[in-house]
Amino acid sequence: MTMEKKRKVGENMGRNSPGKNRRDVISLVYAYIIYLIMLIMLIVMVIAKWESRQMDKNVDLDEGEECSKVVRKMRFDCHPENGASELSCIARRCCWDPPIAQHNEAYEEIQVPYCFYPQNWHLYQYERMNETSGEFEGELKNIASSFYKKDIQVVGMRATKIDRNILRVRLENRDNPRYEPIWPIINTYRKKSSNNDSDYEFHVNKMKPGFQVRRKWKKNLIFDSLSAGGFIFSDQFLQISTLLPSHNIYGLGEHRNSLKLDTNWQIFTLFNKDQPPTEHANLYGSHPFYMIVEESGACHGVLFLNSNAMDIILQPTPGLTFRSIGGIFDIFFFLGPTPHDVLRQYSSIIGKPFMPPYWSLGFHLCRLGYGSLEKTRQVWNRTRAADIPFDTQWNDLDYMKNSNDFTYDDDKFKGLPEFVQEIHGVGMHYIPLIDAGISASEGNNTYPPYDEGVHQDIFIKDFYTNAPFIGKVWNRVSTVWPDFTHPNISQYWYIMMNNMHGQFEYDGVWIDMNEPSNFYNGHINGCIQNTFDNPPYQPNVVGNLLATKTLCMNAKHFGGLHYNVHNTYCMGEAVANYRAIIKIRRRRPFIVSRATWIGQGHYSAHWTGDVYSSWHDLRMSIPEILQFSLFQIPMVGADICGFDGNTTVELCNRWMQVGAFYPFSRNHNSDDTIEQDPVALGDLVIESSKKALMIKYRLLPYLYTLFFMAHSSGSPVLNPLFFLYWEDKNTLDIDRQFLWGKGLMIVPVLEQGKTEVKAYLPKGIWYNYYNNTGIISTGQWFVLEAPLDTIPLFIRDGIIIPAQAPSQTTAQSRKNKFELIITISHPSNENPSGSLFWDDGDSIDSINTHNYLYENFEVIDGNKLINTWPNYNPNIQEAVILGQIEVLGLARSVKNVTVDGQEIDTFTYNESTKYLLITNLHIDLSRKFQVMW
Repeated sequence: MTMEKKRKVGENMGRNSPGKNRRDVISLVYAYIIYLIMLIMLIVMVIAKWESRQMDKNVDLDEGEECSKVVRKMRFDCHPENGASELSCIARRCCWDPPIAQHNEAYEEIQVPYCFYPQNWHLYQYERMNETSGEFEGELKNIASSFYKKDIQVVGMRATKIDRNILRVRLENRDNPRYEPIWPIINTYRKKSSNNDSDYEFHVNKMKPGFQVRRKWKKNLIFDSLSAGGFIFSDQFLQISTLLPSHNIYGLGEHRNSLKLDTNWQIFTLFNKDQPPTEHANLYGSHPFYMIVEESGACHGVLFLNSNAMDIILQPTPGLTFRSIGGIFDIFFFLGPTPHDVLRQYSSIIGKPFMPPYWSLGFHLCRLGYGSLEKTRQVWNRTRAADIPFDTQWNDLDYMKNSNDFTYDDDKFKGLPEFVQEIHGVGMHYIPLIDAGISASEGNNTYPPYDEGVHQDIFIKDFYTNAPFIGKVWNRVSTVWPDFTHPNISQYWYIMMNNMHGQFEYDGVWIDMNEPSNFYNGHINGCIQNTFDNPPYQPNVVGNLLATKTLCMNAKHFGGLHYNVHNTYCMGEAVANYRAIIKIRRRRPFIVSRATWIGQGHYSAHWTGDVYSSWHDLRMSIPEILQFSLFQIPMVGADICGFDGNTTVELCNRWMQVGAFYPFSRNHNSDDTIEQDPVALGDLVIESSKKALMIKYRLLPYLYTLFFMAHSSGSPVLNPLFFLYWEDKNTLDIDRQFLWGKGLMIVPVLEQGKTEVKAYLPKGIWYNYYNNTGIISTGQWFVLEAPLDTIPLFIRDGIIIPAQAPSQTTAQSRKNKFELIITISHPSNENPSGSLFWDDGDSIDSINTHNYLYENFEVIDGNKLINTWPNYNPNIQEAVILGQIEVLGLARSVKNVTVDGQEIDTFTYNESTKYLLITNLHIDLSRKFQVMW
């Protein structure tokens, strides 16, 4: 049939159809409706344009001209929510320019905002300004409405010099104070200095609501929100953007990412969540702090002190946007100029890391799913029998009765108190798990943690009923959560912890599920519609709703709504545990927390959560632990061999090697996986673990000294390469190797099937730990041998590392003589140096009472070792005796050795390797001494 016939048949069928007239009417109605909708949209667009012009009568320039002035790389997003359209963009008085076809080929072009701020866009203008000598005080008046409504009408702004290299800028509601986090306790002590004695310049523009911070030296840019635009301060939407001086930016955790962050349109969401480490997800902790290495080589840091859920956007301008849903703008600038300077300045504000007990630096072993005391004891015994250095046995959730805090299962774990005493008897330690939630379903007067919590009224409350907020975690039926902002919480938590210690004498505390985590999305039936769970702007959280796997945002704490305090919940729990353990044990606290917040390193350590047993997770563990050097939480580690999924012999072998050099070294896995303690995996893993851990135990005096320096000055324990070689641009991207302090380079094997590894060695001489030979580097890459049982280690030239003959526990090792490992630098332009801190390893007040030894070592003229400024108190129980000295890289042969002028013959010298070993010494390190060769 031809097309013409088909058409005629169709026409005839239409004429003969009884429903044709009805369809014609319906079609006509639809056409009118569509026409009406288009007319309404046109009217709305005209009204929106008119209103936008009326809202800012100070703007007289042509909008097209203002939009065309904004080049693509300078576009800052004016419509961060999904569903941007020309209509909605214009309603915000912004520019609309979707990408044309040829731009779609480039990923970075696709990410450029379609809707962006014009050059002159602003909602505030200065009404009053007072600027003197780098400090500023003024008021900003709201002159136009934002899309997010409830804009703060009068914003007070103050820039305050805290120190010559620390600046604080606050923007707050002048009429009504808004929420500010109660932790950390900010130190704003101002050192005495002249008014002009600062390393920065602060600038404002009375026509714009932003500000600039520049380094006085060469006027380098630090922060520039004047050029970025988009400043908003509404009730539930705060936004400030800035240009950045370089793409070399680090921090903004906790996230799974490379150490150096990608500035190509990345969103980093900060909202504590029970989320296994995954790319592009908000994880357990929130640290809105970043460090930048500027193009000049100088470094600075910025802290955005705000505890509400937030997105932080990096774009290739380079630029950054802070976007929070509450609180105030409270921004600290740390001018450095070195990475270590930045971290010391940061720690002076948020608090310095706690001093760990010496035993906590050893090897820890745990598993969810031992299932019984008998199995726990079996693993403990076989690990010790294999002569693997080992200090602390842990138990996960399964030791509890019905998964309830402050209990133990007196059937499956019968005899736990006696087992803990046995552990203590051999100089080892024991740590149990404590979850954040308390069971709410036990019988009346049968479970004191709940009964006493109700009596003291310390549980988080439901917004509507004022009864304890109920959800569920591991408890059988239901869970309530202690309110760690409540005035009675310290006493309540002490009573519960003390009661548990009365049952079995634990030595530290592992706090988990403290984001806080909840198996429901708020209540069992969700959260009743409210502005806190459904804010005008929803940060890019996993699950899309703030209450996903946590509490409803309107749940009530004594210190405010959960909306405001969520990210700080873990900090409150860490503080309560820290105080309780000091009262109970009268020894140095050791607390390991999954969730973290700004300044939490002052109270607790951290492990990186439920990592998977994979080579990818092993590789990513390095940047994951290094980022916490930025956040002042140096006691950190990943679950060695992985938590979820089955490990393999090769994977666990390599993971045990690098895990030995995590500051917090714990092998831990789940109950639905194979056993992965070293002995369970066979001879290779046993021997490899012993080899790596014996090295760690030997070098513990050095690691302990690094922790003392972190505790006293904020200097890092672990260093990514750029911390020490920031002027070497090759180091800026490296995050597969790291250093202990300045001296020991760890180069792990992170790929399957490899027995060699590629490593970057910065300029200088690097001495192989195993054979004492040196590699001279001009700053270059090397391929290094890495047999299956060996992790490559190198000692930097010009370093003195204190060490000690290792044993199977730290208690045994501490009884052994000390050693010094010395590397000579060539050319000899600086004297090798190092330090040793030593105390009893567990006292609360040894540092405050100066009950410790601290001394420096130095080699003069390449052949004379001396100690200087000894500070020694004879109350230390262990003898502090130097028994051995190694010297690597000597420039000339050694014919004789003297100690305090007396010649000795207990030395050997290797001419080919230029290595000197001096043994059988008995030098009292509490006295001045001199060794020459």
